[in-house]
Amino acid sequence: MAFTPKLQLTSLTLTGFRNHAATRVGPSSGLIALCGHNGAGKTNVLEAISLLMPGRGLRGAPYEDLAPAGRVQAAWAVSATVENDGLETRLGTAWQLREPAADPAMPASAREVRIDGQVQRSAGALAGHLRMLWLTPAMDRLFAGPASDRRRYLDRLTAVFDGEHGSRVNALERLLRERNRLLAEDRPQARWLDSVEAQLAEAAVAVAAARNNAMAIVAGFVEQAREGRRESAFPWAEVTVSGELEQQLNERPAVQIEDEYRTLLADSRGLDRAAGRTLRGPHRSDLLVVHGPRAMEARLCSTGEQKALLLGLVLAQARAVRDTFDGAAPLLLLDEVAAHLDAVRRAALMEELLELGSQTWMTGTDRHLFEAASGGIEIFEVADGQVALSVRPERETA
Repeated sequence: MAFTPKLQLTSLTLTGFRNHAATRVGPSSGLIALCGHNGAGKTNVLEAISLLMPGRGLRGAPYEDLAPAGRVQAAWAVSATVENDGLETRLGTAWQLREPAADPAMPASAREVRIDGQVQRSAGALAGHLRMLWLTPAMDRLFAGPASDRRRYLDRLTAVFDGEHGSRVNALERLLRERNRLLAEDRPQARWLDSVEAQLAEAAVAVAAARNNAMAIVAGFVEQAREGRRESAFPWAEVTVSGELEQQLNERPAVQIEDEYRTLLADSRGLDRAAGRTLRGPHRSDLLVVHGPRAMEARLCSTGEQKALLLGLVLAQARAVRDTFDGAAPLLLLDEVAAHLDAVRRAALMEELLELGSQTWMTGTDRHLFEAASGGIEIFEVADGQVALSVRPERETA
């Protein structure tokens, strides 16, 4: 049977977004499947939803790439009505390529964000209105790929718990660039470096502390899953943040770590200048994941094991978010999630999602991939940027 999530999108509109000229979706269920052939525009819908959060969305694509190719006026827009425990908020974001401005200092393009019709100063204002997790095929090799991918994954997760985390990460990256620029000068000015490094140390410790807090919450729910469901299609994982500052914050006060890191930066100027970058700090941290039942590093597991482990981790994260925010489970965007699962694991996934109570948007080439949720899932057919309701779920009765 269909259920009503506490946090959900009740309407979604895409205008000039990739291959969607004008698409409107009005979901009425917690589980939503977008079905259609490859290239129909299924993932584009998920990407549009992900842009209702700060950042560049689940593909990380430049904004200009989101406008349909060949259009005279490069522009796109995404809007949605969000319902959270019965209260509605209208979110919108749009981008357009501007005409050449008389003032060359003006940007050629800009992303605009509106909340209930009011223009916001930045996309950071979206934080807190939606909480969202996603899983895409590009993440299948997350555990075996570069540390930078896992770090971005860690920071996205942290931002779900702490709406200011994305702004702190952006500040950290900006300060790192500024320090590297100053170090590259022929005669770096110590006074300016002292100022930048003081700000950098503060931002670095704040980022590391937020990561630790988020992972502590998630680890608690992973442990619950381990104890409560020893036999599961999606194995539990041991997760830790591997980072110099993150580890130190587990042992000593933040103010002490900040002072020590500021001193380290000053002492490392010569080495960092020679390297052309700042060699130590939370921008070098990693997320370490171990397949719990097998006591094996996730990067050494088979592709199938990594997929199941990642799904188990995302589900544990979603439960942690749900219980942290008064029962409001985050939106889940699961792109082609069922395609490489066998029938047993597909059924287990649908059961997990129904128990979780999250509004979940899934994509797949064939509706049979979602038959385990028969009666409780709403299916839309997607073809050439057009979305049409195909199957309406059965409603719960009193």
